[in-house]
Amino acid sequence: MTLRIATPVMAELRRHLEAGYPNEACGALIGRAGKETRDVLEFRPMRNTIEDRPWDRYALDPLEQLRVQKDADARGLEIIGFAHSHPDHPPRPSKFDEEHAWDFYSYIVASIQKGKLIEARSWRLNGSSFEEEELAVR
Repeated sequence: MTLRIATPVMAELRRHLEAGYPNEACGALIGRAGKETRDVLEFRPMRNTIEDRPWDRYALDPLEQLRVQKDADARGLEIIGFAHSHPDHPPRPSKFDEEHAWDFYSYIVASIQKGKLIEARSWRLNGSSFEEEELAVR
């Protein structure tokens, strides 16, 4: 599976995740899912609702997520995944991420070092563990 994201959309994602530093920032990936590829057409910044450990955890507001999903549905799109940052850590899903992920979605994890996005990778949950998928910025 390949997750394709346009350069301008990746730039929006980068700005939001960098602005959240030193805490984790997050958002929804909106687009279309095919059999072999997923195309991210929009990034929707979302609020991290974690208050006790926002530097190494994130959670989405369910009502905000519902609003984003309804908006996407109304335009013939869908939420195909989520993105979040790992401040001063590698772009690999954490155990917390694994415990809170769903099988259908792609998850972009971005390493933000000292406020700058260094590397982003995409992952899909396969059963109980994540597998990396190709992330193509175009």
